[in-house]
Amino acid sequence: MKEIIIYEENENKTIMYVENQKILEKYEENETNRTIEGNIYIGKVQNILNGLQAAFVDLGNGKNAFIHLKDILPKRNIVEEPELSEDEKKLNIKDYINPGMPIIVEVKRDETSNKGARVSTHISIKGRFIVYMPNATFITVSQKIKDKEKRNELIKIAEKYLPQNTGAILRTVSESATEQEIKEDIEAQIEKWENIKKLEVEKYPKEIFNSGGIIKKIIIDLADNDLDRIVVNSAAMKSKIEDILKEIDKKLEIYFPKDNILDWYNLRRDLAAIESRKVWLKNGGFITIDKTEALTAIDVNSGKFVGKNNLEETIFLVNEQAAAEIARQIRLRDIGGIILIDFIDMYSEEHKKKIIDIMRKETQSDRSRVQIEEFTKLNLLELTRKHICSNFK
Repeated sequence: MKEIIIYEENENKTIMYVENQKILEKYEENETNRTIEGNIYIGKVQNILNGLQAAFVDLGNGKNAFIHLKDILPKRNIVEEPELSEDEKKLNIKDYINPGMPIIVEVKRDETSNKGARVSTHISIKGRFIVYMPNATFITVSQKIKDKEKRNELIKIAEKYLPQNTGAILRTVSESATEQEIKEDIEAQIEKWENIKKLEVEKYPKEIFNSGGIIKKIIIDLADNDLDRIVVNSAAMKSKIEDILKEIDKKLEIYFPKDNILDWYNLRRDLAAIESRKVWLKNGGFITIDKTEALTAIDVNSGKFVGKNNLEETIFLVNEQAAAEIARQIRLRDIGGIILIDFIDMYSEEHKKKIIDIMRKETQSDRSRVQIEEFTKLNLLELTRKHICSNFK
């Protein structure tokens, strides 16, 4: 069974994606830790950082946001054009924005304790099957849809219903959607954008569109992932979920039990374990997870495991279990950015290859893209992962 379980206590909300009674993903939201990713603002340009070709933008909610020139230039397909062209690199941000002027931006990355939010003029309105991009001129398809024929079919459907000189991303769930469902989703996002543009722009900075926060994001992302039900512990949350499901035209059971949902499936124990730096493996080894500003370092230790055969085999058995557990933990904790794993040193190239194969296999079920590199000269395995929600690191 696949469930989203939302537990509210005072102002705190814990959101869990649970499959067969096991937590796969966990997020938290409260008044001091609230995501604004996906929100749209009429911002006010503050000071220009000419040397960085960037600027600070006042969103009207505290810390100034950061915008780079590439987030002001017309949006391009990063798969086909990952870098700025030589001509674009010669452009000056002052030719596009000046201090004091209004600018419509979307928050692409939440602020952290010492950094403001990252914003862009590349607006994206997220629906159930598509992400509508009113300022783009291309259509692309989720890289998780591999079938070329299906990709081309989806692009043709989008071309049929999108307004001229606008773009879209066909989400992974669009692969199983009907043309009518995609059409209706496109129309809904177009209407949403038209309503945003009608709002008063004379007074700024201010928020003009709220994406609904982490709860709405997770429900939209998982609603078509064979989800069985959503479990809540408050009538107010039940009502909120009903509104979200109505908006995306999706029917799902919303269960409001009388008992405490944290008493289910050992959820209290598992939630406590997620906060721990140390994670024990079944064979007696353990891993430690340490987050820094620049990266996350994960260390593998043999712990209580002594093995039965030779040292190399013992080391591999610990690393083997650790690889699977690390793949689970980075998804569970929504760890993003650069991740460095210090496995116990292996001298066998075959064993190193097997560990990489395990990591690739175990991260396939991750909803976020995980890029796994080779072992470095220092025997560290490097990978990168994008946060599902950047505010919950």
